[in-house]
Amino acid sequence: MAEYHQYCPVARAAEVFADRWTPLIVREMVLGGRHFNEIRRGLPGISRSLLVSRLRHLEDNGIVVRHGTRANLTEYLLTESGNALKDVIEHLGAWGVKWAFGEPRADELDPALLVWKIHQRIDRSQLPSGRTVLEFDLAGRQGRRLWLVLEPREISVCLKPPGLNPT
Repeated sequence: MAEYHQYCPVARAAEVFADRWTPLIVREMVLGGRHFNEIRRGLPGISRSLLVSRLRHLEDNGIVVRHGTRANLTEYLLTESGNALKDVIEHLGAWGVKWAFGEPRADELDPALLVWKIHQRIDRSQLPSGRTVLEFDLAGRQGRRLWLVLEPREISVCLKPPGLNPT
C-alpha cells in the first residue's frame, strides 16, 4: 500500500482507504456483504488474491474484523471505524453522481451485477411472508435471464432457474 510519509490526517486516511478497490470493498460491506464470495460478487474484475490482500489490509488497520462462523465459513464485519466510513462512501457516491457520472460505457453494463445491486437494496422487513420469485429477462449484448428469490429471512440471486414460479 502506498505511503505518503506525511504527518497529515488526509494522507494517513488515504493510505488506509484509497488504494484501488478498497473503497468498493467497503461499499460492498456497507451494503451488507459479510462473506468473501458476497463481497466478490459485487466486484467483478477483482482477483481473489487482491481481495484477500485488501481485506487483510483493512483488518490490519482496524476497519474490518474477521470471524470464523459455522462450517469454517469466514465472516468479515466492519468495526466501529469501518462503519464510520459509510458517510464517506455516501458522500463519495453523491460527488460521483454530480461530477463524474454520465451515460454508462458498454464495458460497464453487467446484468448480473445490476440484479446483485438490486438485491442489496431490498428491505427484507417489508417483504410479504412466504417466497416471491422475480424473473429478469435482460436484453442487450449479453442478454440473459436472472432471478431474485425473495424471502423475509434471505434474498438470493439465481443465475439459473430456481425451479419456482415467478410472480
